[in-house]
Amino acid sequence: MASGATSRSEDEESLAGLKRGPAAASGAVPKRRSSSRFIKRKKFDDELVESSLAKPSRAKGGAEPGRCSGSEPSSSEKKKVSKAVPAPVAPSPVPAPGLAKRLKKSKQPVPVTKDLGRWKPADDLLLINAVLQTNDLSAVHLGVKFSCRFTLREVQERWYALLYDPVISKLACQAMRQLHPEAIAAIQSKVLFSKAEELLLSRVGSVRGNGSWRGGCSGGPPCYVTPLAPLQGSQPSLDTFQDLLHKHPDVFYPSRTAKALQLHWQLMKQYYLLEDQTVQPLPKGDQVLNFSDAEDMVDDSKLKDVRDEVLEHELTVADRRQKREIRQLEQELHKWQVLVDSITGMSSPDFDSQTLAVLRGRMVRYLMRSREITLGRATKDNQIDVDLALEGPAWKISRKQGVIKLKNNGDFFIANEGRRPIYVDGRPVLSGSKWKLNNNSVVEIASLRFVFLINQDLIALIKAEAAKLAQQ
Repeated sequence: MASGATSRSEDEESLAGLKRGPAAASGAVPKRRSSSRFIKRKKFDDELVESSLAKPSRAKGGAEPGRCSGSEPSSSEKKKVSKAVPAPVAPSPVPAPGLAKRLKKSKQPVPVTKDLGRWKPADDLLLINAVLQTNDLSAVHLGVKFSCRFTLREVQERWYALLYDPVISKLACQAMRQLHPEAIAAIQSKVLFSKAEELLLSRVGSVRGNGSWRGGCSGGPPCYVTPLAPLQGSQPSLDTFQDLLHKHPDVFYPSRTAKALQLHWQLMKQYYLLEDQTVQPLPKGDQVLNFSDAEDMVDDSKLKDVRDEVLEHELTVADRRQKREIRQLEQELHKWQVLVDSITGMSSPDFDSQTLAVLRGRMVRYLMRSREITLGRATKDNQIDVDLALEGPAWKISRKQGVIKLKNNGDFFIANEGRRPIYVDGRPVLSGSKWKLNNNSVVEIASLRFVFLINQDLIALIKAEAAKLAQQ
């Protein structure tokens, strides 16, 4: 089998060599033998890489690189080769020399104005006209309003580029030529006034009426002669400025109108730039009044007082509310005084001439200055004498927990009127019951403990007076 395969491959090579010989001699592309039979065989690794990366190319003699001369290509490789071989292209006719020149001219792009960046054509035209009027780039930067906020350095660089850079200058000129006539007129109306123009406008009188212009006064520049007698109205008419524009066309910008001159003259008059206007100098030696001094000199009595009833009503209500709060704080002052004393440690003596007894807690000290006081938890709707909430948590205490009363014989009793019991020296006092309080008795109400102290001296005096009344 191996010898048969070897002889067949040698016969195929010899036949292929005979077929390629005359083809190579004639210079034509050799034909490949094609078969309708589909032969499927495995590709080696190097053939897979070459078929995926390298394009099939035909070397001299009709052999492809990377393939053995004896191996026959597969059908898929034949399709790739047929697709890769380009079809013969007919040679294009060479055009005549005149036709080539015309084609070259027609292919040249039409000159189109390129984007000039931040500088628009209107800005360039405004810059050129303003510089020609003032001859000062700093004044142009301060007085001209461009489409963008350019710095002085940017204005200078743009002006130098328009003067010395041929490319930018050519593009800017092309763009300015394409501006609409109305846009050009609007730009020319914004041109700054030169010093010569403002000098002529400053000589137009602001008090006297119309006059006449004449040539140079004593060899100087042309001046405006006003009549000696003042006329009606302090502002010259448009005819005055039209006459001024007609007499000095070489001084004023060509696009100036009488209305534009009148508006600029009014602006100069507002800033006291006319020759017949005088600015009052500041007083020397005297201190210039500031706003505070001037406000102090104003007489308030001369000012018109406008009554506002709504405001007065609101002020009255606010004043009434504040007085009520102050009165309530004054009533609660003694309660807060106990807290202050406990914090500072500077507590006042327990008894005075009006205190019958004291209910002392850990935080506060309640003074009993009447024969009967109520104990409990104070709310907005329920006001009591002793608010136990100042001592600690009192949510378990009733709003009216109990009453402490002094009898005529000098004995103190506590009555429980709440739902929870009151403990006196460890003994419970149920709701609706009462118990006698002695000196240094411990009263416990819902986990709050107090010591009841009696003013023995004052109680002795009360007992003595009661005994005298009983004897009588």
